[in-house]
Amino acid sequence: MEPDILELESFLPYRLYRLADAVSREFSRIYRDRHGLTRPEWRTLSGLGQRGEMTATELGEQSAMHKTKVSRAVAELERRRWLTRTPDENDRRVDHLALTKAGLAAYREMVPLAKAFERELLARLSHQERVAIVGGVAALERALEGK
Repeated sequence: MEPDILELESFLPYRLYRLADAVSREFSRIYRDRHGLTRPEWRTLSGLGQRGEMTATELGEQSAMHKTKVSRAVAELERRRWLTRTPDENDRRVDHLALTKAGLAAYREMVPLAKAFERELLARLSHQERVAIVGGVAALERALEGK
């Protein structure tokens, strides 16, 4: 192979992207079929379900989503009455977002499905492969922290 050619299929960042996208697409079938949610809507629902209350900026940072995707997801979940906005007392440009009872019920319904998906995904691997993938991902996350 020529030194000035990048073979994407063996380039680790590309492989990680493709893998993450494939896993995300497979998992998206569950929340799409169950509730008709898009990926950004699921990430918003799960972020708020986990943390309780967040701003749109915090959601974007936590989920690595662009602010327009967060905005659309928030608007759709609000339309469904799964989310409420409360203006910040000190900064009217900021809204605090929280799930409603209906949103929390949908989140709680999805948690065991998400955990089952993860278990089934990892069950496709040997014990050694599971240990290696979990350890390798954690090591890469640590190596990239703060960059």
